[in-house]
Amino acid sequence: MSSSAAAARLDGSSTASIVADDLARRILTEMIPGSSLPSEAELAERYQVSRLTIREAVKLLEGRGLLEIARGRRAVVREPDGAPFTDFLTSVLRYDPKGLFDLMEVRMSLEVQSATLAAKRASRAGMAAIESALQGMRDAAAQPGQGPCEEQHMCFDDHDLAFHEAVALASGNRVLGYLFEGMAPALREGFTISQRGHRQRGRTVLDTIADHERILDAIRSGNGRGAGEAMRVHLKDTERDMRAALTRLSSPPAQPV
Repeated sequence: MSSSAAAARLDGSSTASIVADDLARRILTEMIPGSSLPSEAELAERYQVSRLTIREAVKLLEGRGLLEIARGRRAVVREPDGAPFTDFLTSVLRYDPKGLFDLMEVRMSLEVQSATLAAKRASRAGMAAIESALQGMRDAAAQPGQGPCEEQHMCFDDHDLAFHEAVALASGNRVLGYLFEGMAPALREGFTISQRGHRQRGRTVLDTIADHERILDAIRSGNGRGAGEAMRVHLKDTERDMRAALTRLSSPPAQPV
């Protein structure tokens, strides 16, 4: 939509929203992160609206995570992040237990693809990040309660999450990295639940480490199909852990004899 077309549609309370929509299109298609918007005066002239309307439109875009505003300076285009996606997932998981399994279905698609691509594209730095995360898992398992983390599962889960994030980034696909960033807080909650079910099923963190070692070995050897399959097997096992934990929570307490 051209600036003149946008101006033709401006009316009353919708003015700032219409300007914001057109500015958003320009930001996403014509501008790069770190660049500054034109001044309020220039934008007011372009859209034939007041500077107050421009100010309101810019605040709307700040709320969408597209702009960063500092006092006395022009608004700057932000680097995209997964915050809106994160907020959505947090809301879903908070009010709908089924959301955990919806998220697992998404993970199955994204992370199998991430592992497959990482086996083909991982740089030396990408491989080092994956290996470092796995070593962190080993260290946390070997020294529970030591270091900055007071609880073993917290340290272990942090490194577990870092492993999956490193695989996503090693895929070389920026969209996969963006989506994983948005999923990370929700994944932390899922890890806590799956670890509970993991123990209930008689498994240990050493089994989890072995799963991750198989993924890493396939990525390191450049075996895309093997890496994807190792990730799929690991995630299916994680899903079983979640179901075990949630089934136990929903079971009625045993009645005294």
